[in-house]
Amino acid sequence: METKRQQKYSKLIQKELGEIFQREGKPLVGKAMVTVVRVLMSPDLGVAKVNLSFLLADNQALFERINENKGQLRKFLGNRIGKSVRVIPELVFYLDESAAYAQHMDEVISKLEIPDPSDETEDEEEN
Repeated sequence: METKRQQKYSKLIQKELGEIFQREGKPLVGKAMVTVVRVLMSPDLGVAKVNLSFLLADNQALFERINENKGQLRKFLGNRIGKSVRVIPELVFYLDESAAYAQHMDEVISKLEIPDPSDETEDEEEN
C-alpha cells in the first residue's frame, strides 16, 4: 500500500514525464505517442517504476531507445521538479502491453462469427 506521499510523488512524476515525452523527448520518440500509464514510487522515494505504453511505434525498439536515454530523461525531470523535491528519483521503465493486448482482443472478437438473434428465434419457432 502506497502512502499519501508516495501517491503524490507518483502523480507529479507521471504528469511531468508525460509532458517531457511530448516536448523535450520529441527527438527521442519521433512521431510515436508515449503514454505514462502508471508510476509507482519506492518507500524512500528514490526509485520510480514507470509503466509506458506506445502508439504508432515499434514497441521494443522505442523501449530500448528510451532505456538508453533514461539519464537524459531524468535530467529533464530534475529541471522540472528539482525545486519541489529533495531527491530526483532513479527511473526504471517497464513496457505496458495492456493497450496492445486490448487491440489484439478487439481483432479476435471482430473475427468471430456470431449468428444473428433473429436466426435463433426462427429455429425455435419451427420446433
